Amino acid sequence: MAYLIKAEVNDPRADTFSFTALKTMYGGKHIAVGDTVYVFASENEGGQGLVARGVVSAARATPKPRGVERVTPRVGITVIRTARAKLPLGRSDFKPFGDWNDDRAETELKFKFYRHATNKIGGISDKAAEFIEKYF
Repeated sequence: MAYLIKAEVNDPRADTFSFTALKTMYGGKHIAVGDTVYVFASENEGGQGLVARGVVSAARATPKPRGVERVTPRVGITVIRTARAKLPLGRSDFKPFGDWNDDRAETELKFKFYRHATNKIGGISDKAAEFIEKYF
């Protein structure tokens, strides 16, 4: 399974990205060393969308805080960049895709990552990963 991370990216041209205690959704808590990750610099944090593809070199679950009964699982990961995006892909590219039942990769990505502003790590389908690969 491939994953997508949408988060603040301080240096989109970095060789390595580190993310701490990010929310997980859509199977994101299962991310592990060796998994492929597509890195999106969150537009809410001043980023421009897709910046890189990489491989997870470290993954660790963040412990749940004491006394909190229900909490979204969080993980920290380190990603080694394997490619830089050659074409732009971000929030504005997904705006036209709102039919949640159309089975398009673009709709899946909009639903999972742009329906809410939350930064997160999430699993994506093979179809969505194949779609994103066109931007490298």
